[in-house]
This record gives sequence, structure tokens and C-alpha cells, in this order.
Amino acid sequence: MSLNLINHLPVDKHDTARAEALVALGYPAISPVLPDLLECIQDGNWPVARVILPFLKNVGAPLASHVRTIFQGNDDTWKYFVLYFLVGECKELATELVVDLKRLVNCPTAREVGEELDIGAKEILDKFSLNTVT
Repeated sequence: MSLNLINHLPVDKHDTARAEALVALGYPAISPVLPDLLECIQDGNWPVARVILPFLKNVGAPLASHVRTIFQGNDDTWKYFVLYFLVGECKELATELVVDLKRLVNCPTAREVGEELDIGAKEILDKFSLNTVT
């Protein structure tokens, strides 16, 4: 990762100035820090998330492997914000994650059900007509 990108990473959830500077670099320039940007949206209520979410929605499919890692993890609140505010707003990303969305619908953990991830995944599959895609 280049030194320039490191200098632009937000240092905390309130560091919108660095987030804006990083977003201004655009994609694909920021591709090495996509996982770091996803960490900034662990809580969609954070000020930094409000800067980064709109940007990530436009990145689309290149986020799929990183989002899949989040979906395979144990942070169900993070999954919630990624599912509802990122995947649910980007058909290209949702299409790449059909298998993961179907897993959330058909085999959710108890904690995922508690966060209503199964409901959100079904709504996304329906919204983008992805129920028949494998």
C-alpha cells in the first residue's frame, strides 16, 4: 500500500477530512485500501461512514470478496450495515454475492436472525430479481 493511501486513511470514526481526501482519489486508485474502507462502515451511524458509503456503492463488484469475508465473520452488526446500506443499494455487488445472500436466507445463524439479516438478504434478492440466479 502506498504511503499516500496510508496518510489518507481515517484515524477514527470522526475523521471525515481524511475520508473525503481518500474518496477524492477515486477507484481504482484506492483499491489497496478497500478492506480498510469497509472497516469504516462497521457502524453506519459513524460520521466517516456517511462519507465512505456513497463512494463504496459506486465501486460495486470489486468489493465482493471483501464483503464475503465480512459475511463469513462474526460481527453481525457490521454485516447488517454492509447488507442494508451497501449490498442492498448496489445491484452489481448483490449479483456477485448471490450465494452469500441465499445462505443468509436459508441458513442464518441465530445472531444473524437477531439482526434480521435473513430478511434483508431476501429483500435484496427480490429487489434485484436474483432469486433464480445461482
